[in-house]
Amino acid sequence: MAPATRPAAPATPASESAPTKVPHPNVIQVAKPYVFQQQLQSQLVAIGTNPTREDYFRLNGVQWISDVRIALQLPLRTFCTACVYYHKFRLVHKDIDYQFHEAAAAALLTACKIEDTLKKSREILCAAYNMKVGPAEHLSPDDNTFAGPSGAVLGLERLMLEASGFDFRVRFPHKHLVKLAKASKVDDDVSKVAYKMMIDLYRTFAPLKHSCATMSFACIELATVLLGKQTSNIRGPNAPSPRKWHTSRGQIMEAILDLVEHYTHFQKSSIVGPAFPINQFIDTRIKMNQELDAESLTRYTEHHEAPKNGIRSNIKTPKTPITPASPPINGNGNGNVGTPDTLSPGSGPKGIGITQGTVRFMLDGEKAKKERETVAEYYRVEWEEYEVEVEEPVRQERRDDHHRGGGRHMGNGRDGGGGFYNKRVRR
Repeated sequence: MAPATRPAAPATPASESAPTKVPHPNVIQVAKPYVFQQQLQSQLVAIGTNPTREDYFRLNGVQWISDVRIALQLPLRTFCTACVYYHKFRLVHKDIDYQFHEAAAAALLTACKIEDTLKKSREILCAAYNMKVGPAEHLSPDDNTFAGPSGAVLGLERLMLEASGFDFRVRFPHKHLVKLAKASKVDDDVSKVAYKMMIDLYRTFAPLKHSCATMSFACIELATVLLGKQTSNIRGPNAPSPRKWHTSRGQIMEAILDLVEHYTHFQKSSIVGPAFPINQFIDTRIKMNQELDAESLTRYTEHHEAPKNGIRSNIKTPKTPITPASPPINGNGNGNVGTPDTLSPGSGPKGIGITQGTVRFMLDGEKAKKERETVAEYYRVEWEEYEVEVEEPVRQERRDDHHRGGGRHMGNGRDGGGGFYNKRVRR
């Protein structure tokens, strides 16, 4: 007996059997090793930073990193890396969301891991605590006092990496400074002053804007101007050419003015500032501004004004600056401030501006651009406009016979329709 055969299943279209695979929605963040002054100002305005508070947190944070580095006997390279990460972190997150010493500790912890000078978060916090007390009150890193702050520092370390785009490419300009000093054949006292100026330069945003060669030229030239010797060695006909060092005169002038402005406004918050009178820095600043006007150079390189005609949606509007009397707020709008170790990377203002999808960090800008174009094909929404003629019946007007004769009342007691109405007769 032959086995019973089952009826064949109906064939399904290829589109139903194999659905199109759509890539997962994600946002690509490309690391930025350099930024311009215009971008720095726009980011600070976007997060509502008060200029006075900005200077206070920036200078005190860098000073905290410098003091702890000396206490732990860490190399200068770790200090430079920590300052760069600290500046990048403050361009993304508001000052009211964290304590500056916790952010500085997280930056130093991240720099220790990058530069292979490993230190635990408890060791960094313990060194900072022991600097403020006497030898009899010193604590060990295993003390329970550092348990809570250590968790906050570890939470900020994650945000520190996200703010930098997981970019571990760091620069150490002091090597270029030594090479340029040998090439220009300046004296040892000029080289020592320029070396200290390079450390002071990390108290500003100059390391985020300029290359190592630009900062080296700026420090050596400013050192020769302040000491009043060997200025021709760095600017004369036999001096090293900035073009061969892949820099320009405009960039060098910008770095010099950044450093001179720091010495003018915050002379005591530096290493070289107290060694020279304030009038000397003011005179140097005036001469540099005159040179800018003579050579038709701008204060900041690559500075472009925003178009005034039309409306651009990508311009960030300034927010109200935070004052000491302002109540603390977080991303949810209430008065409870979350700790860095409990907030997620994309929650409120502490994130990097991502509202949906997965955040992916890339270093190659060209690769990120091609990937965006490929993914955009799946999420492109196309609209087709067409006109359709529809006939609508004409609605007739409604006529009321009651008001046909008019509504005005005559003086003889009759209305327009011929009827009478009651009227009191006056005698």
